[in-house]
Amino acid sequence: MPTDAFNAQFPTRGNWTPSQLKLAFSLYLQLPFGQFHKSNPQVQSLAALIGRSSSAVAMKLCSFASLDPAQGGKGLQNASAQDRTTWDDFHRDWEGLALECEQLRARLLRQRPGLSDPLQIAEDPAADYTGLTREALVKQRVGQALLRRTVLAVYGSRCCISGLADPRLLVASHIVARRGDPINRLNPRNGLCLSALHDRAFDAHLLTLDMELRVVVSERLLRLGDDLAATAFAQARGRRITLPERFHPDPAFVARHRQRFEQIPAGAS
Repeated sequence: MPTDAFNAQFPTRGNWTPSQLKLAFSLYLQLPFGQFHKSNPQVQSLAALIGRSSSAVAMKLCSFASLDPAQGGKGLQNASAQDRTTWDDFHRDWEGLALECEQLRARLLRQRPGLSDPLQIAEDPAADYTGLTREALVKQRVGQALLRRTVLAVYGSRCCISGLADPRLLVASHIVARRGDPINRLNPRNGLCLSALHDRAFDAHLLTLDMELRVVVSERLLRLGDDLAATAFAQARGRRITLPERFHPDPAFVARHRQRFEQIPAGAS
């Protein structure tokens, strides 16, 4: 796209463009709700990058929050039709929109040197990119990095089962595995913030969640009898997970995981 046409996507006044809204929503995904204010350096950086005021960006973040049922009215109640379209677009194609935002961000930074990067996100240290083509690698890295940042943000960087709060030991865990539902592999409602240990057990369907989002543990784990098993699993049994501030786990995804759990014999390896 020619430079003039690209820059036209970022006007400083008037209606927000789809590109501005997508980048604002990308930031919305990465921030805890309490950080949607004009004094936040990331809000200020995004405002400078896309040509809007910090106040306008902060208000837009709150408008997006009003569209999330989990917010219960905490956001502004004046979301526009364009805001709703952006929300729906991401929910239809998380991976495609994540990649588009990364491309917009990278081009803006090249054209506007000296501005800070409000959307730079760290990779998931547990991500495995073995055997991917270059194109697939880029998509996976961008998508997994955004999912990790989103899941940790909405769960307050704490394991929703144990409360562990060290990001180095936390994983953005899929409820339904990526290979089982490619469309929703970046959907934050298909994610849980878990410690690395609980993530491995959850991925192996050795623990799951019931309809009330209480922890269900395989008898195989409960029979281990050692101190770690008692602390990590036995004490967690029946405990309701700590809910995220937004993007609550989708009951349909949880039901699919629980079904797999129930199909695995208690003594299976």
